Amino acid sequence: MTTRLSGRRVRLRPLTPADFAAWQEVRRRNDAWLTPWEPARNPTMPDVVESQQAFTMRCNARERERQLGTGFGFGIFVPTRPEHRRSRELLAGEINISSLQRGPLQSAYVGYWIDQAQAGNGYVPEALVVVARFAFEQLGLHRIQVSIIPRNHRSRRVVEKLKLRDEGIAQRYLEINGVWEDHVRYALTAEEWEERRDELTGAWLA
Repeated sequence: MTTRLSGRRVRLRPLTPADFAAWQEVRRRNDAWLTPWEPARNPTMPDVVESQQAFTMRCNARERERQLGTGFGFGIFVPTRPEHRRSRELLAGEINISSLQRGPLQSAYVGYWIDQAQAGNGYVPEALVVVARFAFEQLGLHRIQVSIIPRNHRSRRVVEKLKLRDEGIAQRYLEINGVWEDHVRYALTAEEWEERRDELTGAWLA
C-alpha cells in the first residue's frame, strides 16, 4: 500500500527525520497562527519543534501507526512555483488520518494544518480529497470525520468548499490549548464518496 499520494498540485508523504529543519522553520514561523487550534504541549515532554530527537521519535511513532494500520500521517508538499508542477517542493503543512478503527465502525478522524503563507491557495481542500480517496479506496474505510472549533472559520471553509456533511456540534469535545472546546463534526461516508467521487476528483485533482 502506497503512502505517497498526489493531487493536482500537492504531494503527500510521511515526514522523516530529514524533514526536521523544514518542519521546524514552518512551525516556528506559524506558532501564533496554529496555537489557538491545537492541543497544548505537555511541558514534561521535549518540545518536538525544538528537539531533533523528539521530532525523530514523532516520525517513528507515525511509522508504527502506519505499520499497525491505526493512523497515516502526511506532510503536505507544494511547488515553490505553482505554475510549474516539477519545481522544487516546500513543506506547507500536514494532514493526518488518526484513530483508525476497524470492526463494525471502519472509521477514522482527519486533521490538518497549513502554513499561513500558503493559506488561501486551495491546497488543504485538495489534500483532503486526496486523503478521502486513499481512505475509501485503499484503506476501505466507511467513514471519515473532521472536527473543527466553530470559530475556526478558515478551517471550516475547507470542508465547506467540499460540501462535507455537517453533523452538528459536539459540546466540550476536545481539549485544545488548555480548554475543552466545542467542535463541529463534518463527515463523509463511503456511500457519499461513491456518489460524489467524480465531482470531487474532477474539481480538485484532475
